Amino acid sequence: MRVLVALLVVASVWGQDSIASKTEDMERRDGFIPFYWDAKQGKIWLELRDLSREFLYLESLPAGVGSNDIGLDRGQGGASYVVHFERSGPKVLLVAANEDYRASSADPAAQRAVAESFARSVLWGFEVGAESNGAVLVDATPFLLRDVHHVAAAVKNADKSTYSLDLSRSAVYGPVTKNFPKNTEMEVTLTFVGGPPGKYLSAVAPSPDAFTVRERHSFVELPGPGYEPRAFDPRAGYFFVDWRDVTAPLGEPMVKRYLERHRLQKKDPAAKVSEPVQPIVYYLDRGAPEPIRSALLEGARWWNQAFEAAGYKDAFRVELMPEDMDPMDIRYNVIQWVHRSTRGWSYGGTVADPRTGEIIKGQVTLGSLRARQDYLIAEALLAPYEAGKPVPPAMQEFVLARLRQLAAHEVGHTLGLSHNYAASTEDDASVMDYPHPKVELGADGGIDVSHAYRRGIGEWDKVAIDYGYHDFPVGTDRAAALNRILKNAFARNLYFLTDQDARPAGSVSPVAHLWDNGVNAVDELNRWMQVRDRAIARFGEKNIREGTPLATLEETLVPLYLSQRYQVEAASKLVGGVSYTYAMRGDGQMATKPVPPEEQRRALQALLATISPRALRLPERLLAILPPHPYGYPRTVESFEARTGMTFDPLGAAEAAADVSVEMLLNPQRAARLVEFHARDEKAPGLEEVIEALLRASWESGVTAGYEGEIRRTVDQVVLYRLMSLAANQQTSAQVRAVASWELGKLKTWLGTNYQGAHGEYGVAQIERFLKDPKEIPVVKPVTVPPGQPIGDVE
Repeated sequence: MRVLVALLVVASVWGQDSIASKTEDMERRDGFIPFYWDAKQGKIWLELRDLSREFLYLESLPAGVGSNDIGLDRGQGGASYVVHFERSGPKVLLVAANEDYRASSADPAAQRAVAESFARSVLWGFEVGAESNGAVLVDATPFLLRDVHHVAAAVKNADKSTYSLDLSRSAVYGPVTKNFPKNTEMEVTLTFVGGPPGKYLSAVAPSPDAFTVRERHSFVELPGPGYEPRAFDPRAGYFFVDWRDVTAPLGEPMVKRYLERHRLQKKDPAAKVSEPVQPIVYYLDRGAPEPIRSALLEGARWWNQAFEAAGYKDAFRVELMPEDMDPMDIRYNVIQWVHRSTRGWSYGGTVADPRTGEIIKGQVTLGSLRARQDYLIAEALLAPYEAGKPVPPAMQEFVLARLRQLAAHEVGHTLGLSHNYAASTEDDASVMDYPHPKVELGADGGIDVSHAYRRGIGEWDKVAIDYGYHDFPVGTDRAAALNRILKNAFARNLYFLTDQDARPAGSVSPVAHLWDNGVNAVDELNRWMQVRDRAIARFGEKNIREGTPLATLEETLVPLYLSQRYQVEAASKLVGGVSYTYAMRGDGQMATKPVPPEEQRRALQALLATISPRALRLPERLLAILPPHPYGYPRTVESFEARTGMTFDPLGAAEAAADVSVEMLLNPQRAARLVEFHARDEKAPGLEEVIEALLRASWESGVTAGYEGEIRRTVDQVVLYRLMSLAANQQTSAQVRAVASWELGKLKTWLGTNYQGAHGEYGVAQIERFLKDPKEIPVVKPVTVPPGQPIGDVE
């Protein structure tokens, strides 16, 4: 017995000293979860004490690949989990709770039933290396040195290249493996080997055999008590967290949804205007140069206007990041300036508590090439390079105005706000819309961009901030007060429609569009075509700098020649379109209302005008100064695809532009609605009417001679391809396919009677081949349209 007691005493003494002994040659870094850096072995050891404490685990990509096409950008966020540690003998498990299924009931038995009914996820198992006084030491290095962000899978999916992690070329990245009071940040350098690389990776990786990124693991303290979740309302324009309350009483909804928003409270909730208990502060990356830096600061600060309207004084601030501040510290909201090899999206992301929706940190990522793309658009519009004269200041102001709006937009996302694509129809009521530059024709016929972008926050933005952040006095019926905020907005014709209503090519809303302008999409399309015509008529050498190869005029021409694409998309949605809102029972909003037949037909005529030879031709004087690209200046993805080899292909450009319109018009979902709506209202245009109007504007138009005749024949082939695609589409209705096939048969008959020559006979032959075997489309697919967004797509 004495021997056993002695052994226990020895073991106890050893246990108390074991962590100290194990780590005596290591560097300790205190913070949220203390850790030790073993420089000799290149290892990270975590010291764990309160194993049951829940916290947030995040993974991210702080140093990316640099290709927007692959999509692995610097600062990209990844998966997040509410986790805790569990000890089991010699192991410590990192366990992710199942936050999708919860119990609101306080009954322990009910909570246990829920917990045991749904799976948890054990994210990792750590081996205990030492322990003392209730604390354990575990080796985190294997947990860190893995491709948690799935970089290899992303490269394989986007670039068709096979790479795998090479641990011999991977290690802990010490410079930014840090500890802070509320978060622990551990970063690793990961090298992937394999190949051969695809075209995207080849453009950015120094070696084709390997590329290296950095991945980060973050342990973040969850917010403390005092935050009150706010119920989600689909009409208010917020992101949300949701979960299923499986203990909800019968008759009550099981799915619970909370707004994503920052914690913000008034010092005096009863006061009409009050300072906040703690303001929301954002810090701008010093890497943004002037004058861009000042523009970003100004645009991001617009949000204080909305918080002032919600009854706060100085509740929102944007400051330049102090030199001694670490952007990795979870306590700070940051606006990051990011460089890439190709232009790409900007983002507004958050770290949020998935239990409540409380935003812990806002992180904005702004792509630097956006400014250069906007400058290219300004070059196309303004032809600014007069010999011997300075570049007009309107060029720079055009870009800075766009960047102000961009900063406001992305910060808005980090305040919890979603896109509002209905705002452009009501005096640009939200910076959360995507704005196309407002360009006007001056009295002298010149191009005026002085009012290209709004300055300041929009009226809908004030409504949204008021809804999400209003601090009500004690005793207020909050549900009723929040509903009044929205009803007052509806009375001013301010409302919210978002990505699901605008992004699909076959979407139906006549007001929810990306990059559109104006109250009426048809009127704006007709107006924009006049602006475009004027800009193309004056397009020439003055659109590029002196000493620049003339062939590079093509890259400047692309965004101008295709500038109608966004308004075309907007106008096309009126054809077979339906006005609607996120109406709720009792709120008095309109549920649905089909676009009036006369407005649909007006939209159809405006769209057909965009594929006319007159709209698609380029001046002969311009074609005469567009040589093949010289040595060192190859064509890029930004160029028009050419069927003519090295020379500029004006018919290829016309083909691309025509396909933008025809593809939208013959969208399978739109076609199905045209069938349905005409059946319900014979005054509404049907699919037959739309197709026949399209054929009259192309094959049956009678334009046959010269350059315009060849453009028309090019458009004919685009129409034929898209009509065959519609007839062959197995995802649309049988009647749509029947009508499209019938119209093809009628066109074959018409061509056989009215059209002589190679083009007509070729059309007849291809239609006959298709009708015999609709699985094969014998017509050549239209050339690929050069990218247009961004300007922007998923911001």
